[in-house]
Amino acid sequence: MKNTKALLSVSKLRVGIEKKVVVRDLSLSIRPGEIHAIMGPNGSGKSTFVSALMGHPHYDVTGGSAKFHGKDLLTLSADERARAGLFLAFQYPRDVRGVTLRSFLFAAYQAQMTERFPKRKRLSPLQFATLLEKHAKKLHMDPLFLDRSVNQGFSGGEKKKSEVLQMKILSPDLALLDETDSGLDVDALKTVAEGVNSMRSPTFSALIVTHYARLLTYIVPDYVHVMVQGQIVESGGENLAHILEKEGYARYGVKDRIVFA
Repeated sequence: MKNTKALLSVSKLRVGIEKKVVVRDLSLSIRPGEIHAIMGPNGSGKSTFVSALMGHPHYDVTGGSAKFHGKDLLTLSADERARAGLFLAFQYPRDVRGVTLRSFLFAAYQAQMTERFPKRKRLSPLQFATLLEKHAKKLHMDPLFLDRSVNQGFSGGEKKKSEVLQMKILSPDLALLDETDSGLDVDALKTVAEGVNSMRSPTFSALIVTHYARLLTYIVPDYVHVMVQGQIVESGGENLAHILEKEGYARYGVKDRIVFA
């Protein structure tokens, strides 16, 4: 039986930056095991919304509520949200010089195990290295990248694969994927999508943010939401993405077009 209790419950959330309101009274509910997609034209507030959920300090939540696992998400710091099982894959991942991807992920893995899975047996450094390299190969990542500083010298595609690798290692309850498809060629897009699809289970949920619809041909969502000017203006099933493919956003008074590739 499907879990009917919400994993993430957002009600009338308002988010601003530099006194400008970007997200307006947005409400959304995601249950365990569900994949949701938010689509919308440039500047509609999609990235602001997920960044605020993750606790980005540049965004101010000025109203509404957000609960994760029934707890007030907005009272937690960004690292507390991560340790509670929330994950954000960045649209533009940044370099972290001086910290190898391997050591970064091992430290993050240990923190997650302590916070979320205290009764599970921890992997030894050697066992973790074996698991990490196994996942990297499935993502067609050269294992040599694991010993580079995080994202340093990575191509755009390698950075996105690195984000998916981090997600697979940390096993979040809810992954926020902020335009993970941007800048990817078709082969890299398929690899990233396969990584996300391999995570699908009754205990894993995702919120996919995208301007383009091509990613949804590889990761089929349970629900699609359209966001315009900071608000969700329509929700539906995967068929809504196909309607948008044909019509773009003109039906919402927006000239921005959707691109399938």
